[in-house]
Amino acid sequence: MKPSPVVPVVELRGVSRRYDVGGEVVTALAETDLQIQRGEYVAIMGPSGSGKSTLLNVLGCLDRPDSGEYLLDGRLVSRLPDRELSHVRGRQIGFVFQSFQLLARADAASNVELPLRYSDTPRVERKARALSALERVGLAGRARHRPNELSGGQRQRVAIARALVQSPSLVLADEPTGNLDTSTGESILALFDELHRDGTTIVLVTHDADVARHARRVVTMRDGRVESDRSNS
Repeated sequence: MKPSPVVPVVELRGVSRRYDVGGEVVTALAETDLQIQRGEYVAIMGPSGSGKSTLLNVLGCLDRPDSGEYLLDGRLVSRLPDRELSHVRGRQIGFVFQSFQLLARADAASNVELPLRYSDTPRVERKARALSALERVGLAGRARHRPNELSGGQRQRVAIARALVQSPSLVLADEPTGNLDTSTGESILALFDELHRDGTTIVLVTHDADVARHARRVVTMRDGRVESDRSNS
């Protein structure tokens, strides 16, 4: 009996994305092919306008390609209706942003719970899973603190816990240390290293080569295409 083929978490096949900017068509992604296997830690780099942000938006199901195919866990998601795509985004993808994007009036546990509220998870289970996610990022003791009572690094840890609470197939991080000082940024990157060792699939967009060194693979974008794809030794 032949073993089952390994299905990539991410597979892009000839993906292109174009925008109309002031009557001029700009190609943000041009026939891009990319595979990311389960448990990989990948950094996406490139100069401004290279296509890395558009790539992240496509991977996160926040934007659709004009042509080509995007498969997430083997499922063709690029052609799903908006309602189904929103469901995939909420269940299978965790997001970590540079600006944290936490609700100011909600405590840490409530912020982490938020994705579960959209999946009809029972209240008791929501709270248990939120506390477990906060414990995973070292913030179990800050569950009742609001964002203004937390440091920048703690707020980013809350955001990471929120990204993990659904046990997603893929965690996408957009410049996650951009608003943090060097020491705090290193502690967040150490947490990503730990999550990677635990088997989490991570794609991180950064312009900082020092940040990219934490990833095990670096994909460099230029003019909407993959210019290089290399392993980090």
